[in-house]
Amino acid sequence: MALYAIADLHLSLSGEKPMDVFGENWILHTKKIKDYWLSKVNENDTVLIAGDISWAMNLENAMVDLDWINQLSGRKILCKGNHDYWWSSITKINDLYKDMDFLQNNFFVYDGYAICGTRGWISPNTYSFTDEDNKIYVREANRLEASLGKAKAAGFTKIIAMLHYPPTNDSMESSLFTEVLEKYGVEQVVYGHLHGNESYKAGLKGLFNGVNYRLVSCDYLNFEAAKIF
Repeated sequence: MALYAIADLHLSLSGEKPMDVFGENWILHTKKIKDYWLSKVNENDTVLIAGDISWAMNLENAMVDLDWINQLSGRKILCKGNHDYWWSSITKINDLYKDMDFLQNNFFVYDGYAICGTRGWISPNTYSFTDEDNKIYVREANRLEASLGKAKAAGFTKIIAMLHYPPTNDSMESSLFTEVLEKYGVEQVVYGHLHGNESYKAGLKGLFNGVNYRLVSCDYLNFEAAKIF
């Protein structure tokens, strides 16, 4: 029952958004993801998918991408990314598949752990942070706390959290996200969103105030899901 994590699949199997325009390493990226996944992940394993799942603008068009994920081995737990405009009613999408769970103001269980999380948002910084950003930032921190609070109320003491956005700014300063994660004693956090060598440097990695953070953008991982346990 291994646990893996990956983010930013950026699927567009209809061919409307070829990802190779973002660099040679994205050429045939879906094949890279699938080949590694099927060689390592078995049906008893779980994979956390931390947002930016499909480029589709609505659920109908996203179904080809979601079906592709569903056909991969193992159970999947997914959270929303900034490009997941197709993400609709959480009840509706959680009724779609037996082995795919969609995370929003709730939590799921993996081998005694509560899997919690939310999309997240950019954290306060010196170069671009508007009043509107602050509203979303506070809202997303509250959504993270709601997810964690439900897990704690259900008696879970072991928690893994999943965000799409990095939990801090590029100066690695504490944020509402890190404060909430520390408050609830979260052990590990996985997140994505960052692409390219310069962006990778802006992501918090390793231990920070007792919480272990892992960047799992698929290009950062060379399109190979990272084993958490």
